Amino acid sequence: MATGFFWDERCFWHAGGQYAYTMPIGGHVQPLAAGGLPENPETKRRLKNLIDVSGLAKDLDMRSAPEATREMLLRVHPESYLNEFKALSDAGGGELGRRTPFSTGGYEIAAQSAGLAVAAVQAVTTGELENAYALSRPPGHHCLPDFPNGFCLLANIAIAIEEAKAQGRANRVVVLDWDVHHGNGTEAIYYNRDDVLTISLHQEGNYPLDTGGFEDRGEGAGLGFNLNLPLPAGTGHSAYLHAMDSIVLPQIEAFQPDLIIVACGFDASAIDPMARMLATAQTFREMTQRVKDTAARLCEGRLVLVHEGGYSEAYVPFCGHATLEALSGSNITAPDPLAEALQVRQPNSRFDAFLKGEIDRFAEEL
Repeated sequence: MATGFFWDERCFWHAGGQYAYTMPIGGHVQPLAAGGLPENPETKRRLKNLIDVSGLAKDLDMRSAPEATREMLLRVHPESYLNEFKALSDAGGGELGRRTPFSTGGYEIAAQSAGLAVAAVQAVTTGELENAYALSRPPGHHCLPDFPNGFCLLANIAIAIEEAKAQGRANRVVVLDWDVHHGNGTEAIYYNRDDVLTISLHQEGNYPLDTGGFEDRGEGAGLGFNLNLPLPAGTGHSAYLHAMDSIVLPQIEAFQPDLIIVACGFDASAIDPMARMLATAQTFREMTQRVKDTAARLCEGRLVLVHEGGYSEAYVPFCGHATLEALSGSNITAPDPLAEALQVRQPNSRFDAFLKGEIDRFAEEL
């Protein structure tokens, strides 16, 4: 069986909004000469271009997928929200939530993005593919059922999970979110449920500002099935792997899932403009390999990665390529041009010990 790569050109056409970085244009905020929001198509397009140029695409099963249907969306989002989104999209676009602009056709493009995640999960849970990567855009892990925020318009991963559950193809699911921002949308959707374990590794005090605390463990039936690991700014390669080995993988092992989904953001990289972490392409390669090995032990290898954030147009493609190398087992590489420089910039031994101590403290309190 092969590794699937689900993508669609239409996802690169998602656009809208008058922003300079995340600041609305106007007053003293001057428009940027190029681009607006940091969530733009180039990080994703350049990842797709790199796997084409390197030849890695030849080792992947390259596919598109249909839009997620209304029925699929309604399992997560209320009809009132979908109606408002669709009407504004048809009228030329606008903004419904916080930093979530879209233009004409934005509803259909968001449904396309969710559809890629749905199709990736379907192909893996039916045994058609060993594992898969969905290059979804717009992203989804910040989207609440009725409130889009953080560039996310539909909850792509939750939509894919609920479709798999409705079809009887998954029962116990882990969502591991290593995007540098807290996966508040996914957390909110599953906060009261014990059939989906949500784990978020993120930079402490980044975005959102009011969610992502370690103490938030779920409620009701979901108590103990939500885990946040807010890591200090400056966390690097070694401490990320320590968090995986000492907390994340044991928690997944204890849960015994039949499917693992990774909310795969690359914004924890060392040169991302929206974070202050020190992960490298090698970090993402090794985290992917660890999760892949865990999926092989626990759930017949059923693993899907769904693209979330990552805002360095130059570096995201190399992080993504390394991830896909590990996911597929391909020998085709795209050497990291910043590997040596970023190795020098890793935390020194004293700070690394502090970081690992914080992670060990979390482990003791579980």
